[in-house]
Order: sequence, then C-alpha cells, then structure tokens
Amino acid sequence: MSRPALALPPQLSPAAAEGTLRRVSRFLARALPLCRAHTVEFYTRGLWDRFVAPRPAAVLEALRRPLTEASGAAAEGWDDDTFSKVFCENSEKLINVHSFALAAKYCSLSSLGVCTPLEDILEALRGDNQGTTGIKTDEFMNNKKSHEVQVMSELVVNIANYCDIKQVIDIGSGKGYLSSFLSMQYKLKVYGIDSSNINTNGAHERNRKLKKHWRAYQSRGKANLKSQRLEKANDRPEESEIKCKAINEKPLNNDSSLQSQDQMAIQDLVPSCGFKGIATCEMSKQTEADLVAWTQSDENKLSEETLAILNVLPADVVEVSSSQCNCGELCEEEKARRKMVSLKANVSKSSESNLYFPLTSCITAKTELSDIITDLEDCMMVGLHTCGDLAANTLRIFTAKPEIKAVCSVGCCYHLLSEQFENQEECPSEVWGFPMCQYLKDKGWCCGRNARMSACLALERVAVGQMLPTESLFYRAVFQVIIEEIYGVTKSDRHVGKTFSKSSSFIDYVRKSLKKLELDDSKLPDSCIMDYYEKYKHRMNELEAFNMVKVVLAPCIEILILLDRLCYLKEQENIAWSGLVKLFDPVKSPRCCAVIALKKQSCF
Repeated sequence: MSRPALALPPQLSPAAAEGTLRRVSRFLARALPLCRAHTVEFYTRGLWDRFVAPRPAAVLEALRRPLTEASGAAAEGWDDDTFSKVFCENSEKLINVHSFALAAKYCSLSSLGVCTPLEDILEALRGDNQGTTGIKTDEFMNNKKSHEVQVMSELVVNIANYCDIKQVIDIGSGKGYLSSFLSMQYKLKVYGIDSSNINTNGAHERNRKLKKHWRAYQSRGKANLKSQRLEKANDRPEESEIKCKAINEKPLNNDSSLQSQDQMAIQDLVPSCGFKGIATCEMSKQTEADLVAWTQSDENKLSEETLAILNVLPADVVEVSSSQCNCGELCEEEKARRKMVSLKANVSKSSESNLYFPLTSCITAKTELSDIITDLEDCMMVGLHTCGDLAANTLRIFTAKPEIKAVCSVGCCYHLLSEQFENQEECPSEVWGFPMCQYLKDKGWCCGRNARMSACLALERVAVGQMLPTESLFYRAVFQVIIEEIYGVTKSDRHVGKTFSKSSSFIDYVRKSLKKLELDDSKLPDSCIMDYYEKYKHRMNELEAFNMVKVVLAPCIEILILLDRLCYLKEQENIAWSGLVKLFDPVKSPRCCAVIALKKQSCF
C-alpha cells in the first residue's frame, strides 16, 4: 500500500499559480519584442535603434550591477506601475535598464517563490526510509550527465516507492543514461522510449560498455578487499586466519583466478541490462539470508567500491555454486522441493530477467502506451530533458492514462515547441506544445520561435564568467548585411552552421559561408569584405549589450512555459499534488527545473 498524500509538502494553489502566471505574462507582453528579433538581423533591421534607448555601455553597466532589491520582501511591493517605467509608452523602447533588470529578476524562478525545495519533497517521500548509497556515475558519464542522473534518479525512486510502483517509463530516453541507472541502482523495471533508432542502438552499445565497467569495478573491489584482509592478517594473524577461512567459504569470495571467476555465476553480478535481457539468477531463501548475514557482519571490512556493487545489485542475483551442496546426501523431499524452485525460477526468468527495455517509438499526446508496452502496469513517467512538444505530451499522457500514477519531467529545447497562436492559425484538432493552460489559451498568448530560443540561454553561466559568443554573432550579423546588399538574399533554405569555429579570419568566414549558401564569392574581393567589417566593428558593443538583454529575459520566458505546464496540471481533477522543483545546479545544467505531479489515491 502506498502512503497517504498528506505527508507531501504544501503546494501552490491553482489560484496562486495562475496569479503568478498573470504577473509574468504582463511583464513579458511588454518585454518580448526584444527577444522576438533575430540576432542575425541585428544590423540589417537596425534592432538597437528600434528597441533600446540608452547607450550600449550604460546598458552593460546596469545589467552587471547586483540586483538585491528584486528578492525577498522588497519585490512584494512591486506592481504593474513599476513595470510600466521600464519601457517608453510611445516608442515602446527600453528606457530604464535598471528597472528592467529588477523586473526580470522578480519574474524569474529564483524570486517568485513557486518552487518546492528538493530537500522538502525528498524528506516527505522518504518518510523513515534512509537514502541508498549510490554508485559513482562520474566514471561512465560526463560531469553534467552524472549530476543530472544522480539527483533525478534519487527523486524518481522515492516517488516510485511512495506510490508503491515498480515500473518506470522514460520518455525521450536517448542513450539510456537515466534508465539504466534506475534499473541497476534501484531494481526498477524501466522502459526507455526514444523516437530515434540511432539513440536506441547507442543505448545498446553503451550498456555493453557499461557491463565491462561493472566487471572491472567489481574486480577492483575484490582486490581491495583481499589487500585489506592481508594487512589485517599481518596485524592479527590468528584471528584473521579464522575469519578469512570462514569468509573464503562464502560464494562471493573464492580465491580462484579472474578467468575462472568470469565463468562462475558471480559474473552475473554485472547486469547486462542486455538491452535484450538482464541475467538474474534465482537463489534459495536460505542463501539470501546467508548473503545478508555475511554482508552485515563483514560490512565494516568492505571497501567503498565493493559496498557500491552490493548496494546496486538485487539480493537474488547470486547463485550457489554446485560445489556448495552434496546432492547425494539430499533426501527425496528436498530434491523435489529444489526442483520445483528451479522450475518456478525458469518460468519467471522471461519476465524478471529484464530490468531495462529500450524501445523506439514516436510519442504524441494520442499515443497508446499499451500498444508499445505489452505488460503495462501501474507506473510513473519520467523525462530528463525531453525536447520541445515531448515534455508537454508527457504531461497530457500522464493526466489521461489511469495506469500512470506520477510524473517527473524536465523539459528542454523550447525553440522546438509548437505554438497554437504563432501563425495566427487555429486548428482545434491539433495538439500544441504551448500554451497548455486555459488562461494563456484564452489570451491567445504567443512567444514566437526567437523568444523561445532565447529561453534556452543560460543566465547563470554568464553570471559566473562564461561569456556569450559575441564575435561569432557579430560575424554572422555582418555577413547578413553582405548577402542582402551584394546578393539580394534575405532568406535561404541553407544554413551557415558552425562556420565560425572553422574560420581563420572574417574573410575566411565570409567565403566559407558563401559557399555553404551556394553563392558566387568571386565577385566579392577581400577589400570589400574588410570594408564591411570595419564599418560595423565599432558597433559590436551594441550587439553584446542587446544579447545581454536577451540573456536577462531568458529565465522569465522559461518560467512562463513552466508555469503554463503547472497551471495545466492544476486544472486537472485527478491530481493530488503538483509542483515545480529545482533539481540541478543551473551552472552545470541550465534546464534545471522539474514539473512533478502525483495522482489522487482514488486513482491508484
């Protein structure tokens, strides 16, 4: 039985969530024109003069100033009149940069107070249970992915335990980083669904390599344990001799060679996750009890690596070798009992041997999961950086399907969202990624692709010194002037791409870009190219300041999208608890906020 939902932290009321959304949307209604403009058109459309009144140096200075006024009690006294001082009523230009920065700060995730602290929800979900000592994911993931998987998996497993479910559906699973970790560390049955066969095949290959890692990890743990025993034996020879003899009789610690160990059942301690099947071995209740007793009595002697292996693996993966028992001495009743246990084990292997199943399928709001997962049962849906509409569709599927009891979704790639009102075309039969909630639908709210692209910018990274790529953006903006004035090209189906990193100079950049667009560069001499460069070089600070304005607005656009999703969940009658939870360090992982919801107990 799952525990009652009363233990969960206080949640934002539907009225409070919509009220916050209203305030953010009112500010962005004035500010979004700054982000709807494309940086490529910065010089060709005269964006600085159209949208910003102060000088670039004044803008940069104001945006780099600390903004302590925007947090805490000071922000509570703000109203629409305060925001109205930011822009000129007639020209709609940005006129007060400091007030603009304060308003943007006030409308960001860190200042609105809409997030439930991760520690609070983990404490409520755990109850009296203690967290599990995890394995070190940084040995087979990069730092960013390791951080994300460690934090999110802890939250997911606690939600699963709270709801008393064992099945997890990972939407947009990619190469299976989160899925494989949830299955190995917590013995959850995970279906990873991704639309790309390339990603699914990559998940198979990654798991094959991960298996090698586990074997090496296990071997190091055994070597360290043996070394510790030898050191102990030198200090206390008699006691160590007795203990080592007793321990060496246990199935996990034979002194045979590594090659012979790989041939024994102990090699299955490394879950193949197979991606075609994870080999698990049945063992008798007595053997399981012996293993638990051995682990508890000798836990203080184990290295951290060995303990990590024991923690990550299910207790029934170890099989008693044939040398452990004398079949000739068994009575007929015991033989029959063991035969029955073996038969039951073989019957259940097909359903119990696999903990992680990667599947290839395109998920939409109308997807029937039972058509993809034949043994669908009570489960939860998760998504770690699900792109574009996939995050919105995950929430729609969650609310519509009774089998799905909880959801934990971290979205990304907001520029890939479909918008209902972006092209002023309404199609009632179409399911859009934005907006989701009724309030923004009634308002006909539209961000626009360029604004959604701005939402992907990382303010926290800029704040710690990771500078914007101003020079590459400058190259592209000046190049746009060249192709419009010289070639008459305003739009092209082809893209320049990452030409900047492959170019030795502005001249080289222009010529390579012209070739990518299939334009004749022979009529453009080097001197002409440099004339354009010199003409705009002194205006590079305008581009830098304009992009800083967009970076400051980025968290506001992101919170608008997140609040839209939260308000959609608040509108559903079958949701017991829903909230936003900041999971990750935003410097390591800028898309750091999860949308979480649990259904009412009556839906269980």
